[in-house]
Amino acid sequence: MRAGQEHDLGAAIAAVRERIRRAALRVGRAPQEVTLIGVTKTVGLETVAEAIRHGLRDFGENRVQEFVPKQQAFPGVRWHFIGRLQTNKVNAVVGRAHLIHSLDRWRLAEYIDGRAQRLGIEVPVLLQVNVAGESAKAGIAPAEVADFLGDVQRLRGLRVEGLMTIAPESDNVEEARPVFRMLRELLEQHRARGYANAPLRLLSMGMTQDFEVAVEEGAHLVRVGRAIFGPREEEGAAWG
Repeated sequence: MRAGQEHDLGAAIAAVRERIRRAALRVGRAPQEVTLIGVTKTVGLETVAEAIRHGLRDFGENRVQEFVPKQQAFPGVRWHFIGRLQTNKVNAVVGRAHLIHSLDRWRLAEYIDGRAQRLGIEVPVLLQVNVAGESAKAGIAPAEVADFLGDVQRLRGLRVEGLMTIAPESDNVEEARPVFRMLRELLEQHRARGYANAPLRLLSMGMTQDFEVAVEEGAHLVRVGRAIFGPREEEGAAWG
């Protein structure tokens, strides 16, 4: 967006919803199966309030220092924590997040579980899987999913609702398709095992550059920033 050019937030949200609808219908899915999460990294409170007025009800943050004040300012909508969560920040997020998308290591699972048990709650999380095997990205390897889910069975404060991944950035969105397809196959494979505290019913995958392909491959949650809020000064690696 050029300097001085006004951004029509309502139109942008409607356009993304329409793209989700069309992608779902192309593969015979019901569009209402897909939840749009607006990624609000560096987005101010006034813009969040405007997005809420335009009907957006799910928001994602990947920094605790932005997540907490926004969740406190707008507790009536669903706040998803989608960034890498440091263990020393767990207390600030657990109990506030509708869903933590980024469980990526065992030590973090133990910290979340400990905080959850102290609060007497069960925390919904997604297991982040590094399907593409990119060294710069977090997440466990696909081959480690079975052991991780098995170990989670002894943690009473966690509920693994599904899996999350980030596809490699590429000018060709079709390169993301096998990554998303593999995550869906992993979900289906492990859901059939019937883990007690891992219903594995959700796939979080797809961002501005590839969310339509993600919907076609089974995404239930798409994390979209730029296509809704416009480009921002600090884009970061891949959170919208």
